[in-house]
Amino acid sequence: MFMLIPQFFFLTLGLTGATFYLIRLARGPHVTLWDKKNNPEPWNRLDPTYQYKFVAVNTDYKNLKKDGPDF
Repeated sequence: MFMLIPQFFFLTLGLTGATFYLIRLARGPHVTLWDKKNNPEPWNRLDPTYQYKFVAVNTDYKNLKKDGPDF
């Protein structure tokens, strides 16, 4: 019976950590909000200079412009 105490402890610790992580993700600063009633189209509120995060699978890195100082 006493050998199950660490298992229950770590199981509870893992579930608590996962719950707090999901709460943090749900409350964090996101572009899209979980409020469909007051903000049905959140992309319309973004600034025109907002940097979107896209994934480019076939990127030719030789032709990219380098930002920042040369080291």
